[in-house]
Amino acid sequence: MIDVSVLRENYAKSGLSRDDLTEKPIDLFEKWLKQAIDSGMPDPNGMVVSTVDPEGQPYSRMVLLKNYEENSLIFFTNYGSRKAQHIEKNPKVSILFPWFLLERQVAFTGTAERLSYLEVVKYFTSRPRDSQIGAWTSHQSSKISARSALESKFMELKQKFKEGKVPIPTFWGGYRVRFDSVEFWQGRPSRLHDRFIYERNAEGGWDISRLAP
Repeated sequence: MIDVSVLRENYAKSGLSRDDLTEKPIDLFEKWLKQAIDSGMPDPNGMVVSTVDPEGQPYSRMVLLKNYEENSLIFFTNYGSRKAQHIEKNPKVSILFPWFLLERQVAFTGTAERLSYLEVVKYFTSRPRDSQIGAWTSHQSSKISARSALESKFMELKQKFKEGKVPIPTFWGGYRVRFDSVEFWQGRPSRLHDRFIYERNAEGGWDISRLAP
């Protein structure tokens, strides 16, 4: 068994002070996202989306951020997937961007809602053709006998849709997560990390607090 207790990093790349903060959390998120992209790390828009099933069991998985607005984040998925089924019962979700290369994390909490059909159409038609066909191929989270069955289905659908536009599956779409809290975490030496949380107040603005590491 590997002794993981001895694995540790002394975070010292940067710091985060109140003077670095912006009035709105999305502006600081955008700044950090750009720095993550510029760093060359793989999938800087990769985020961990956590949902809870009806029995209270949390589940987490990586998805890709595909758009963001002043008060929301957007991702796409299969409406038959496990996360989508959870969201239909309990729309409360959390989202984490684990930017370890920069010794940073950003955590959002909020409520998910389905995107409009027009929003789904706009994004689906921008995807590469094979990705469009892939959306038809996989009934996400369902059990399959072997990978070969998935590949065979993909080739069958590729032949079926070889001419014209690929239609949008009725079971595929996206979610907008309207967030009400955002925490920015910056690693620091001696585990004295910098943490600031934005929380939406009754007036619709943001209260900012420093958290103990």
